[in-house]
Amino acid sequence: MDDELHARLKAFEGRPAAVGGIGRDPVNAPMIRHWCEVTGDRNPAYTGPDAIAPPTMLQAWIMGGLSGHPRRAQAYEELLALLDEAGCTSVVATDCEQEYLRPLRPGDEVAFDTVIESVSRRKTTKLGTGYFVTTRTDVRVGEALVGTHRFRVLKYAPAGREQQARDRPEPPRRPRPVVNRDNAGFWEGVRRHRLLVQRCAACATLRFPWLPGCNACGSAEWDAVEACGEGTVFSYVVMHHPPFPAFSPPYAIGLIELAEGVRIVSDVVDVPYDKVRIGLPVELEFRTYDDDLVLPVFRPRAGEAVA
Repeated sequence: MDDELHARLKAFEGRPAAVGGIGRDPVNAPMIRHWCEVTGDRNPAYTGPDAIAPPTMLQAWIMGGLSGHPRRAQAYEELLALLDEAGCTSVVATDCEQEYLRPLRPGDEVAFDTVIESVSRRKTTKLGTGYFVTTRTDVRVGEALVGTHRFRVLKYAPAGREQQARDRPEPPRRPRPVVNRDNAGFWEGVRRHRLLVQRCAACATLRFPWLPGCNACGSAEWDAVEACGEGTVFSYVVMHHPPFPAFSPPYAIGLIELAEGVRIVSDVVDVPYDKVRIGLPVELEFRTYDDDLVLPVFRPRAGEAVA
């Protein structure tokens, strides 16, 4: 049965998911400014008369917003309907890959086409059983290809409570961080209870999260410095939904500005979620959640009154 369904799903590979899509707005300075303010990116390349857009904004220029894209192809609708019929009614985004061929500049009008690149065999995950669907979007300005965006989702049938109980006979564990060659040094530092921040070897700019190159000068050479562990809550959100077995909502997630000037996303602990505030002084703590997971979290600084 699975082989038959997979064969039907594989037949969609290479078929269009969106054709002749057009960005809702030209590349523009206000959106670039908002993006840089939110991410804390002060690269001078993104300001001034010769400004370019941050390459990571590639997807921002092709998003359809809440109303969606009118150019979504029938083949993609049929693929999703087939998965729905098979009981894979839930969806979660899993990862994306981007390739940048040339910078975008204010005034550029982007167009794009999207193809269904691959559909995996049936996979069983903690969320449930389903299929990974990968689409590839080619983004153009005029006739020139400026970037490629691959996006992968899991369309799955949610695991039933009985199945979840069989899969998780022990108390649920926290999700594991994704460790790759770019950030392995950071997680090794965390394991040793050290919060390491990358420092460019060419211009001494500190950066976080860890990246393969300097966002200020482009150098690929770097070393790491240990953060002192003090900071303030720059911004925060309170998570109520969706619930996840390893967490107990509501809880606060903070964007912490470290004394060194970089920012890190982390839990704000030892304080009621409704007492967290912007500007709250915090300090670092390393917490061990099970045998092999250590995470950096932040608690109110010692002696700090929480009203």
